[in-house]
Amino acid sequence: MHTSRAWDQDGLPAVSTEGLPEWLAPVVRAAETVEPRQLSRFLPPEDGAGRQSAVLILFGEGERGPELLLMERAGSLRSHAGQPSFPGGALDPEDGDPATVGPLRAALREAEEETGLDPRGVQLFGVLPKLYIPVSRFVVTPVLGWWREPSPVGVVDPAETARVFTVPVADLTDPNNRATTVHPSGHRGPAFLVASALVWGFTAGVIDRLLHYSGWERPWDTDKQVPLDWRA
Repeated sequence: MHTSRAWDQDGLPAVSTEGLPEWLAPVVRAAETVEPRQLSRFLPPEDGAGRQSAVLILFGEGERGPELLLMERAGSLRSHAGQPSFPGGALDPEDGDPATVGPLRAALREAEEETGLDPRGVQLFGVLPKLYIPVSRFVVTPVLGWWREPSPVGVVDPAETARVFTVPVADLTDPNNRATTVHPSGHRGPAFLVASALVWGFTAGVIDRLLHYSGWERPWDTDKQVPLDWRA
């Protein structure tokens, strides 16, 4: 295990760009330069309200090149039921300071709990600005990772997760797989029809901006709409 690249001498997760594959360089640059309002119009409340949480945006390399790890939440959950998402969740007190190491530990811990991945095989290489999900009042820190040493993944708790899957970046950038969703509230946002799933909401918004600022985005028809009940 290349633990020295993922963890510091105290056993805490560390952020390092050492030894990353060359194709990740545009993502590293985007993470280092992007401003909060370039990622989302929903930013954390200035009064500090909201529940601190983190997600792991994990890039791996599969049979078709670069890919992202996603999961589909169980349909029985109270919030975001059946919705594809990054692994992640709320910070626990033992995760530590929300301003420093807390989100790193939470992202890895939640990913292990939800997908069964071995966090020792993950190299964290960047942290995006904190964002906000108004409906759940989560203040989310997106943590970027490179799946240096892939491990088996799958559903750990069927009560929380319906499936765990990877999506090739080539499918995410394919204009035929892109569309705009219109929420009942009237909010419009980007969406991806990939891996027999409709990725929308917060997750799709972050992927959309990452593709854009990494220079991977291809022109697509933003007027093409897909309903949230697209399977009906």
